[in-house]
Parts: sequence; C-alpha cells; structure tokens
Amino acid sequence: MRYVLMICSDETAGTDPEEAATTGCGGWSQEMTERGVVYGGAGLAPAATATTVKVRDGEVLLTDGPFAETKDQIGGFSLIECAGLDEAVEIAARHPWARLGQIEIRPVHEP
Repeated sequence: MRYVLMICSDETAGTDPEEAATTGCGGWSQEMTERGVVYGGAGLAPAATATTVKVRDGEVLLTDGPFAETKDQIGGFSLIECAGLDEAVEIAARHPWARLGQIEIRPVHEP
C-alpha cells in the first residue's frame, strides 16, 4: 500500500527555525530509501508563502496563505510504500519530526 506522510507542526509554537532546518529528516530519508519504502517527498516553504485557489461560479478566487486557518501546517511530505498501516506507523514514528511536531499518515487513493 502507498501512503503519504504529511509532516506537520504548529508554526506559532516557537520551534526554532534553525533547529527545524538542521533537524530536517536527520538521516531518515537515506535509511528509508535503503530500506526501499520511500518513493519521493519534499519539504515545503512556510505556510505564509502559500496561495489558495478556489473556483466559484466560474470565477477564480485567490487567497494568500494556507487553505486552512489553523496553527498546524504541513511542512513537507513523503510518499512511502509498505505492507500496511502498522508498517506505515513504524516508519512515521522513526522520522525525527515526529518528536517535534506530528506526522499524519494518509493512504493514497488508488482506483
């Protein structure tokens, strides 16, 4: 099964940006690539740089900032493939960011 790991944190919680930048994945990406479970991923720029697009009644509406008004924001993602949710949880729990923020695991919809 394929899952997306959404790496999230509260941008207002006072996490030191220097710590976040240097912590990154802390060797997790290399370990999981060697294990053969990571198929891609990337870190994201801060939520304040986001542009949200909506189309209503044929009109394109743009909003600066993230789509959700919440303190928790997605800072990056990884695409993994593994046997099931138990293994996905084990993989996510090994990510250094799980100790600083949280990681949402979501199955990839495959028709």
